[in-house]
Amino acid sequence: MTFYEKASRAFYNNPSLSKLLVVVTVSGSAGGGLLAYSDSKPQHVENAVISPEGENKKKKVVVLGTGWAGTSFLKNLKNPSYDVHVISPRNYFAFTPLLPSVTVGTVEARSICEPIRKMVKKKDVSVSYWEAECLGIDPVNKKVNCRSTQNADLNGKADFSVDYDYLVIAMGARSNTFNTPGVEENAHFLKEVEDAQKIRQSIIDCFEKAALPTLSDEEKKRILHFVVVGGGPTGVEFAAELHDFVREDLVKLYPKVKDLVKITLLEATDHILNMFDKRITAFAEDKFHRDGINLQTGSMVVKVTDKEISTKALKNGGEVSSMPYGMLVWSTGIGARPVIMDFMKQLNQGKRRALGTDEWLRVEGTGEIYALGDCATIVQRKVMEDIAEIFKKADKDNSGTLTVKEMQELVDDILERYPQIELYLKNRKMKSIVDLMTDAKKDTTKESVELNIEEFRSALSQVDSQMKNLPATAQVAAQQGTYLADCFNRMEKCERNPEGPIRIRGEGQHRFKPFRYRHFGQFAPLGGEQAAAELPGDWVSIGHSTQWLWYSVYASKQVSWRTRALVVGDWSRRFMFGRDSSRI
Repeated sequence: MTFYEKASRAFYNNPSLSKLLVVVTVSGSAGGGLLAYSDSKPQHVENAVISPEGENKKKKVVVLGTGWAGTSFLKNLKNPSYDVHVISPRNYFAFTPLLPSVTVGTVEARSICEPIRKMVKKKDVSVSYWEAECLGIDPVNKKVNCRSTQNADLNGKADFSVDYDYLVIAMGARSNTFNTPGVEENAHFLKEVEDAQKIRQSIIDCFEKAALPTLSDEEKKRILHFVVVGGGPTGVEFAAELHDFVREDLVKLYPKVKDLVKITLLEATDHILNMFDKRITAFAEDKFHRDGINLQTGSMVVKVTDKEISTKALKNGGEVSSMPYGMLVWSTGIGARPVIMDFMKQLNQGKRRALGTDEWLRVEGTGEIYALGDCATIVQRKVMEDIAEIFKKADKDNSGTLTVKEMQELVDDILERYPQIELYLKNRKMKSIVDLMTDAKKDTTKESVELNIEEFRSALSQVDSQMKNLPATAQVAAQQGTYLADCFNRMEKCERNPEGPIRIRGEGQHRFKPFRYRHFGQFAPLGGEQAAAELPGDWVSIGHSTQWLWYSVYASKQVSWRTRALVVGDWSRRFMFGRDSSRI
């Protein structure tokens, strides 16, 4: 049996051979048999590489950023045919909506962070991570130039380049100072976990300084004057969290200075929370006035020094005034990062606020580069730019006029390609695009309506007025990451069987359906265990019950059971023992 044992072992040790089933029967009274079986699937198929024989290789996907967009893409990517490399100076994902809570110790920093290496451990997709920052993008040679963020001596090997087949840019944005003098040097920002920790230290520093016996009351008032610039969700939530921290915790520890504390919220427009329903805006402003938060709307910051802020009233003649302060938090507007600005100049997009992409998140002017999240903006195609092509595509009999029947055959593709049409119809309370044609022709008999090119152009002339940019929120970024991952998962399938709308300029169909954002609502915590929520269906909820809804939603949206347990634990600890005011 030695020969048969060796043969069997050979089949077992060489799985690349075809499946073989060998049955050997030995004659004789002591007849017996040997069964040898080998699976043809190579064990190294998961790590396939290029070979001279032209074997399939994995497409190399480079992801820049570990924020909401990048992390959502990585979590939902399931196709094993990609070799993924993640490059970011931050080796963790942070649940940024809870950053205001971190600034005052309601939630600890580690409770909202999840290591990116832990998140990308997958059985099917090969994902590696490098802690580095992107210095530049070379779309011609398909390379990304990077530099390690490690401070240790790397023997001149801190800089390196990475080539790619597909590039996913999800680098987020930075705070926009609008070139206001002194902001960069004297203000705190609230974009990263490190920012929240610095603010927390600074708050305690202010109270400890004001508690010293050598300072005058005027100096103590200045030190304990906290100014927040920006009336958006982040600025409003931070002001509310700071007010609760002072009222519920710090006044007990610093009783001699409790009456000297002042919180001011500056907003350049007429109201705070402009993106919310007017009922929420009115409630928030009224609550802040009751709580003693100094709310100044219509005030634009024009200059900041280490001790004073100068503001200009946008009404009443533009009067400029100054106020002393102890700590300033700047939370108004975002801007592109320098590396993104340089890349935009390469693509002749220098005049935009962010990278322009098409509706499939592909950067305009490139082939295999995608951008999502705060660093990008979708440039929706205008109907009027394609009006002649739309008419030509719909007019199948080349009669020079467009009938209702011809339009109905194309209407689904048009609505999917140009979502502004659907918004326009909704605002005008029309059921379909046929109603637009009827209205343009002033004919009640829909079946008989025929429009020439000029009449068709006139009917759709106001449609593009409904185009709006998506907000720079975590909800948008997360949905974009999920959408792009789904496209990558089905790339080969959709190459063979496209599922998108027909191509208005050209033949065939687009591979995928365009990205569509679905708004699931938004929250605004207002302090005092009260919050406001604006949910789909024009449903507005305000009060204590909404705060508990906020708790449940934000706990469920954590990226892991570990962070979920830590966040809930922090909230429980705060209810029982208050916030931690130690300066660690």
